[in-house]
Amino acid sequence: MAALTAQQQWRRRSGMWDGVVELTRSAQERNSDPLSWAIQLLSGLNSAGVSLPSTEVAKLLVSHICWDNNVPITWKFLEKALTGNTKPKEPPCGIQALYGTSEEARFLIGIPNKRIMESIDDVLHLSQIFGLQACDSGSGVLVVEFVFSIVWQLLDASLDDEGLLELTPEKKSRWTAKTQDMEIDHYSFEEKRTEHHEGMRKTNTVMAIEILGELFRNKITSRILYLARRNMPIHWGCFIQHIRLLAANSPALRSSKNITPESLLQLTSDTRRVLSRECKTSSQQQFHAVMASGSLISSAGQCLGAGRSARWIPFDLFLEDTMDGSQIATTSAAETLTGLVKALQAVNGTPWPDTFLGLWIAALRLVQRERDPSEGPVPRLDTCLCLLLSIAILAIVNIIEEEENALTDEAASNPCSERVEKQAPGQRRKDLVSSLQQLGDYEGLLASPLAVSSVANQAAAKAMMFLSGLSVGSGYVEGMSLNDMPVSFAGNLRHLIVEACIARNLLDTSAYLWPGYVKGCTNQLPRNIPGQMPGWSSLMKGSPLTPPTVAALVSTPASSLAEVEKIYEIAVNGSEDEKISAATILCGASLTRGWNVQVPQLAGVLMPICEVFGSCAPKVSWTLKTGEEISPHAVFSNAFTLLLKLWKFHQPPLEHVMGDVTPVGTQLTPEYLLLVRNSQLASPGSSLKDQSNSNRLSRLSNPSSTEPIFLDSFPKLTLWLRQHQACIASTLSGLGPGTPVYQIFDGLLNMMFKKINRGGQSLTPATSGSSNSSGGGTEDSSLRLKLPAWDILEAVPFVLDAALTACAHGRLSPRELATGLKDLADFLPASLATIVSYFSAEVTRGLWKPAFMNGTDWPSPAANLSMVEQQINQILAATGVDVPSLAAGASSPATLPLPLAALVSLTITYKLDRATDRFLNLIGPALNTLGAGCPWPCMPILSSLWAQKAKRWSDFLVFSASRTVFHHNSDAVVQLLRVCFTSTLGLNSSPISNNGGVGALLGHGFGSHFSGGISPVAPGILYLRVHRSVRNVMFMTEEILSLLMHSVKDIASHELPADKLDKLKKTKYGLRYGQVSLAAAMTRVKLAASLGASLVWITGGLSLVQSLIKEALPSWFISVHGSEPDVGGGSGGMIAMLGGYALAYFAVLSGTFAWGVDSASPASKRRPHVLRVHLEFLASALEGKISLGCNNATWRAYVSGFVSLMVACTPTWMREVDVEVMKSLSEGLRQWDEEELALALLGIGGVGAMGAAAELIIDSGPEVR
Repeated sequence: MAALTAQQQWRRRSGMWDGVVELTRSAQERNSDPLSWAIQLLSGLNSAGVSLPSTEVAKLLVSHICWDNNVPITWKFLEKALTGNTKPKEPPCGIQALYGTSEEARFLIGIPNKRIMESIDDVLHLSQIFGLQACDSGSGVLVVEFVFSIVWQLLDASLDDEGLLELTPEKKSRWTAKTQDMEIDHYSFEEKRTEHHEGMRKTNTVMAIEILGELFRNKITSRILYLARRNMPIHWGCFIQHIRLLAANSPALRSSKNITPESLLQLTSDTRRVLSRECKTSSQQQFHAVMASGSLISSAGQCLGAGRSARWIPFDLFLEDTMDGSQIATTSAAETLTGLVKALQAVNGTPWPDTFLGLWIAALRLVQRERDPSEGPVPRLDTCLCLLLSIAILAIVNIIEEEENALTDEAASNPCSERVEKQAPGQRRKDLVSSLQQLGDYEGLLASPLAVSSVANQAAAKAMMFLSGLSVGSGYVEGMSLNDMPVSFAGNLRHLIVEACIARNLLDTSAYLWPGYVKGCTNQLPRNIPGQMPGWSSLMKGSPLTPPTVAALVSTPASSLAEVEKIYEIAVNGSEDEKISAATILCGASLTRGWNVQVPQLAGVLMPICEVFGSCAPKVSWTLKTGEEISPHAVFSNAFTLLLKLWKFHQPPLEHVMGDVTPVGTQLTPEYLLLVRNSQLASPGSSLKDQSNSNRLSRLSNPSSTEPIFLDSFPKLTLWLRQHQACIASTLSGLGPGTPVYQIFDGLLNMMFKKINRGGQSLTPATSGSSNSSGGGTEDSSLRLKLPAWDILEAVPFVLDAALTACAHGRLSPRELATGLKDLADFLPASLATIVSYFSAEVTRGLWKPAFMNGTDWPSPAANLSMVEQQINQILAATGVDVPSLAAGASSPATLPLPLAALVSLTITYKLDRATDRFLNLIGPALNTLGAGCPWPCMPILSSLWAQKAKRWSDFLVFSASRTVFHHNSDAVVQLLRVCFTSTLGLNSSPISNNGGVGALLGHGFGSHFSGGISPVAPGILYLRVHRSVRNVMFMTEEILSLLMHSVKDIASHELPADKLDKLKKTKYGLRYGQVSLAAAMTRVKLAASLGASLVWITGGLSLVQSLIKEALPSWFISVHGSEPDVGGGSGGMIAMLGGYALAYFAVLSGTFAWGVDSASPASKRRPHVLRVHLEFLASALEGKISLGCNNATWRAYVSGFVSLMVACTPTWMREVDVEVMKSLSEGLRQWDEEELALALLGIGGVGAMGAAAELIIDSGPEVR
């Protein structure tokens, strides 16, 4: 009976719901007054015994109105239902629920009413439309979807009212199930609209638009819509298109008194901040007030000697560190610089024009530091120009292409976007133009060094020719003599930068029209253009490779990628003579001095050249007019030495051995380089970005092939590499007579040591690993050595072993050894690579007896060794480093390991001219590495010997030797780091510190400051030259962290002295002055943090940064720091707070440098784990699970600062973190009354955290500001 009663009740209730729907549909068709409909509905519900408010009624009305009958009049019915008693006390839907009280909105996500939101989703299909699933995150995701859908429906209804919906790409609204007439009032289907009703329709449209604006002004709904913007980018893009359409075309919007098109666009803009920090403590309020004041920041920045340029110090440090060629990074310099540029742009919060300008200025400073350098064996100016004109530009290419590819991908995937034939340039490309136009104001930095002034003048002449109407590609610039021109072209480095950008398709010739770019009158140009001159332009027009053309192309770098591709095609497909000429050109100025075009996949290009020409016997040769002989040996040696010099294949893996320290790390190998090349050319993704990168890289690496290359394709190179690695790993095994290698070995010995062989003396004893040389002087050894270079290189290690053994046993004098080695290198310059690698490996083995550098057998350094050691101590003292004397003592004889003595003796035999530069540049780095790794005073001995040969190199050689001190004394490294901080911050009185900034850290060029006849070296330059040889890299993190915190205290005592703060508190200008002082202090604190992060990253790379975040920082917070100030007010509390913010900037900057701000870098794959560990530590400490030893103010400032920086600068990071970790950290922040920061943290956490963020928004209500 009870069951029957329940069934009857169900039937009765079902019939009642049908009656509600029928009543509503009838009122809709009759255009009944909404109030009358609401009264009838309430009466019927009361008589049926329905308890009001009723969730069932609410669900029924939503189902009927929001989906099946989405017409304006039904929304009036819903509004009356909401204002009446049919809604729950917390309404589940409608406009009032969207921007009403927080109590009304909380109903949507309350756990008891999760069923309501799910029911709404069942009706509106929100999850299906937006492609999101609520999962287990409660109904918060549905709330975001629901609010977004309501706002979008309101927007589309307004567009439809004004006939604008047809202008959208979709031509209709996605929210209507079928085409419906959206008019407000109908008296009957036949009756025409009267003027009164048309006025009502317009009024309703204006009201709807105004409500739309109110939803974006309301604190709760604006935050919910912010979540939609962050987590539904495709849908938001369509929505914004509709907003822009309304703003541009709506008469109703323009007639509104409450909102304008401009304000609507501003309210919906991505740049609008809907979250703002409101800090509870007075110190934090003062801090954020200062940081929000741009004028105060700017004035404080002027307190630093370098002004605002100090914020770009990481650029300067990275570029200067890249100049060191002792190690090769697994990531290209251009890719690393790309990540650094994006990191600094994000953390500094600067527009892209300012960021690009900062990069240009840093690169120009690098060039100017080498403008008038002390002479040395390694020219650095070309490398500086390569960084300015190639590496920096490649980084900008990556950044611009990233944006434009993203726009293309977005347009392709966005259903609301209209197809266009050609993608418009991105904003960053325009920002590049802006930065280059601003760069013209920095005339001092743009002055061209003398070595490139003629090239800069040619670039300026090219622009003037363009303006005068002459053809730029006519060969006019190549053929004319600038000295004879009637007008001065006044070219500078900006002209070279612009030409490099044009070569990379970043700019076009419209840059020549910039104001002030061309100086002079174009009518002064002579019109009698000379005939076609040999050069790159003549080659591109089809001229053959005649001797004059080859000579011109070898000495002149290509100005565009097309020119390199042209000559590469000839090297691959031309005749035998053309191949030789083209290969020689490729290994000439275009690669050694080609600032505009550095082929990124250089190894893949050089390997085939080495394989082919190394396999050719030198049966023919060709002598240029310059006197240089070109043969297969010469071409091979050029390509092979360039390959080895760039990638350090010749360096032994034990080169980093320092005393008893085990070597760590791995060297790059040809296999790895080819693997990188192949992976970059592959196109696993289908996006336009992947295809664009693949096409660009394939064109750069090999114009004729996009196929993968493997080392097996080069059998001769592979064979040499295996022998090379075997020789480094262990001593040589025996070489039996009668083999082809033995015959070559014998011929080489006869060629190298003719006098000894004529006397019948054998170089190798019968018991040696290498069998005796035949000593047959009657046979011309040169005839036997007309062999391919690869065959000769196979025998070279055995020759070196035999010669060094003979010298050790007295059968060969040191002078004869050096002369023989020089003859071998002259015969086949490529053998220098084996000479360097063999002697380097033998030095690290330590098996040879020392050579006494006494002036009788070996050259003696006695003439100037004591002076060199004295100058080393003076240089260090002038830099601010005090170390005990490392002199060996007058009674100790000067000795070197025998292989090192042989190597330095070989270098001394070379004449100092341009022809020998490439050979000395190949040997020099190995000498420096070996000298630094051997016991003191090996390096001063090497410097003394070379200073005797080249006195003009004395300053450079002494500086090189001074670096060795830090390899042997770790305390000196700590002192040097301390000087780096104090100099940069302007906190000491060093003669080279000035007011701090970049100039104090890196100086203005080696040798530009003189004090008592000694050249002080800027501390940053010195550190960047020695950090790779620090034995214990891990301790550097602790030292830099400690120096950072000490720097904060020094900054505070300098900018915020306690006595002044106490006095100023009593005056009406006290707060203002305090803010200025705090701004100046914060500027220096950020600079210190930036310096510390740069040093950690440069010193130890990714592993050291991850150790900092996972281990060093948590350990620091847990440890007790007795020297910290008390928590109380005054300067003590301010110092503690500044320390926390310094650590926050330090941590975030270090992470961005190593991982990047996005997921483009391979290193970013390691970020989620490390970040999770650190955030779990923060959350556990906030929950009280971990006891901290640091100052509470420091801890609070660190946590809030670290999270704030992640929210503002690295939102991508948080999308990789587990949602539960973010919730835990967010809850801890709420306990600190940091509601807004907690919300912002969840807001950037992606779709997974969106539900929790929505719940927090509703739960916090309007009290969150």
